[in-house]
Amino acid sequence: MLMPKINKGILIFSALLLLLASCSKYQRLLKSDDVNLKKEKAIEYYDNGDYHRALGLLTDIIPAFRGTAQAEELNYYYAMAHYKQRDYILAAHYFKSFTQAFPRSEHNEDFLFLSAYCQYLLSPRPSLDQQPTREAIRELQGFVNRYPQSEKVEQANQLIDELRLKLEIKTFDSAMLYFNIRDYMAAVRTFNIVIRDYPDTNFREEAMYYIVRSHFLYAENSIQDRQLDRYKNVEEAHRRLTNRFPDSEYLPAADRMLHTARENISRLEELAAQNNS
Repeated sequence: MLMPKINKGILIFSALLLLLASCSKYQRLLKSDDVNLKKEKAIEYYDNGDYHRALGLLTDIIPAFRGTAQAEELNYYYAMAHYKQRDYILAAHYFKSFTQAFPRSEHNEDFLFLSAYCQYLLSPRPSLDQQPTREAIRELQGFVNRYPQSEKVEQANQLIDELRLKLEIKTFDSAMLYFNIRDYMAAVRTFNIVIRDYPDTNFREEAMYYIVRSHFLYAENSIQDRQLDRYKNVEEAHRRLTNRFPDSEYLPAADRMLHTARENISRLEELAAQNNS
């Protein structure tokens, strides 16, 4: 019964000794003045998946190789190591810096795509600020424009579509938020942005219905002097909905609001006529 415990303890102790030896060896490398040895070991660490140590050595020696034939290779590993570590902010920066520093490199097409792809990976969920999403779209479109014949163009366009859908959802959700907090005119403006900026949106029918509903509730909650024009906006919004979606599932509800709006329009016009007589 004791042997397994002893063996387990020995294994742990041995592993710790190896770890300490490895750390000690790496620390000696960092202190070494032999940049060629550091270069060799940095690539070895990279190939073995130890990107943290590879970066430590590369950071130290890249300035020493600036302007040499080996600079491109080292900067390649430096950018890729950040990417492999999923440090996408720095990876995007170093990918783009690489293409600027080495404009004739065979890696430029891949790196420009990877720079844009890192921006895609940094795009947050729709409920958060979407500036990173817009930046990712701009970067991906820049790649497509620069390398229109690239085999990665199809993937880039798919990523752009995915990001645009995220912006579309963000805009629609913002419109619904305005509607739910009863800021009806802000809701109307934002639903119209959904329709204008995303002409193929699947939210078009729903957005057009909520424009009718927003105008109706805005009129209902207005003072009498403002209601006539605002109920007429319900008529116009209803007309747009029925012209675009004559079989819409929202028509029964929209028709009820139209009927009430027209009754109120007639009543308000009669009151206006009486006041003017």
